[in-house]
Amino acid sequence: MQIFFLSDELMIALCLILWLVFQLSAVVICLKMPDRYFSPDRFLYRGHKWEVNGIFYEKVLKIRKWKHLLPDGGAIVKSGFSKKHLTDHSKENLERFQTETCRAELTHFLAILPFWIFGLFTPPIVILFMFIYAVAVNMPCIITQRYNRIRLARVLKKHYT
Repeated sequence: MQIFFLSDELMIALCLILWLVFQLSAVVICLKMPDRYFSPDRFLYRGHKWEVNGIFYEKVLKIRKWKHLLPDGGAIVKSGFSKKHLTDHSKENLERFQTETCRAELTHFLAILPFWIFGLFTPPIVILFMFIYAVAVNMPCIITQRYNRIRLARVLKKHYT
């Protein structure tokens, strides 16, 4: 429900600024959280039957054709973990990679949640567009993190158990 009525220019500027703030806040929040909250065994991060061990992402979503186009946020953030190119295949690094896929997944989920705030100062229809934008920008990253985590689990199981 729109409470504040702003000029179109100010409304657009505020939308752009707030999205930047929301995205960066999600990153900071998740980077500050201890690793123990990002266990691949937790419900949110655990593989589910409908994912068919990653086949859903490969066959239905054709992830291999587009995932390389996504930016690597871990490489951008100073204390981040680069997930684009894996150079260390040790058990410890693969487990760290799994943890970081969980962190990235939560970061992108948190970045979607504040879409409704735009309804405070924009016409109601804009909330729908903000939701569509948030999902369109973040869901490919969430999907990629889930897919990578499933693949990492297979490698860890095959080579380290």
